[in-house]
Amino acid sequence: MWFANFFVSGSMTMVLPFISLYIESLGNFSSTYVQNWSGWIFAITFVTAFIFSPIWGRIGDKYGRKNILIISAVGIGLSVFLMGFVTSVWQLFLLRMFMGIVTGFIPMSQALIATQTPKEVAGRVLGTLQTGSITGSLMGPLLGGVLADSFGYANTFRWVAITIFISAILVFFGIKEIQMKLSENKADYKSYSSKEVLQHIFRKPVLLIVLLLSVLVQVAHFSVQPILSLFVAEIHGPASIALFSGMAFSAAGLGNLLMTRRWGRLGDRIGYIKILICLLFMAGIVYFPAAFVTNIWQLVGLRFLLGVSIGGIVPLRIAYIRQEAPLSMQGEVLGYNTSLRFLGNIIGPALGGFIAGYFGFSAVFYVTSGLLVLSGFIMLVTWYKYERAPKHSHSLSPNKG
Repeated sequence: MWFANFFVSGSMTMVLPFISLYIESLGNFSSTYVQNWSGWIFAITFVTAFIFSPIWGRIGDKYGRKNILIISAVGIGLSVFLMGFVTSVWQLFLLRMFMGIVTGFIPMSQALIATQTPKEVAGRVLGTLQTGSITGSLMGPLLGGVLADSFGYANTFRWVAITIFISAILVFFGIKEIQMKLSENKADYKSYSSKEVLQHIFRKPVLLIVLLLSVLVQVAHFSVQPILSLFVAEIHGPASIALFSGMAFSAAGLGNLLMTRRWGRLGDRIGYIKILICLLFMAGIVYFPAAFVTNIWQLVGLRFLLGVSIGGIVPLRIAYIRQEAPLSMQGEVLGYNTSLRFLGNIIGPALGGFIAGYFGFSAVFYVTSGLLVLSGFIMLVTWYKYERAPKHSHSLSPNKG
């Protein structure tokens, strides 16, 4: 699963640094037009993914996740392959829309591993799994930049599709999904309706906020993605633009890779929510100075620090869901988590493109920083009110037994 995630993530991120440049190459467009369309073409994948993620999650709970992973990899590979042949912005838009229907390979693989892992080590195991997708996303933009500069944008899409098809083959031959008995809790094996799943989420305020914060975190993270290559061009110039954009993307991946397993292990020991709160504040603080950078290396350094701080957010959230949701509903709960992440991915690129087009690149970093600090504050207040304070008052009350 680690290798499959590596190939899918690497392949998907190979095209990120130059997708706005690819749009530019499809016609004689103004910079505002390119920035806005970069946002919408990024976002449309996540619109359809937002709709379909809980559906795939529920199907996975019922029929197993291996087949869904294969469908996802083949669908993504096909859509990326066809992107190499587009002649208009609309064709690219429609292919990205189709990709969203089958997107969700990495979240589904996390659900597969989460449901086959004991709760006590979920943070460490999911953190380790995430290093696969992070290593791919680390190498992908750099390799994509080199391929794009060497062979052109269209050919890069075709090569990228091949590595995604390899992931489908890896899952087909290399994964055996086992229905493991991981606990004695009958709730883990009961069949739940969608209404009961939602009631379970709403009865647990911290779990609900962990899910809802997926939106704000992704808005913050993705608002910068579609305009990053344009921002690199502004501060560095047009020389080897795809390569330097790849470096800026990959710097966050490197920081992520170095720390994500450590954050997961720390969460297992200290508590997932405590570490999550710290990371949200840290990421918000790191994002702010990016508005003031004057050269590419300052940007790369800050992107690395962002990767360090944001690296644990996904595995910690999934490990917390693994802890708080019965086993037989986890696919659907993780589906809602993925769906809300995709909602953030819809809003983020469109918001980033809009803010950059009308207020300049620096404004995007101000907004992003504010959103992450706000997320940390909401999480802190909710955790203190519903988990920390009740436990604290209970421990201070005299023993009447």
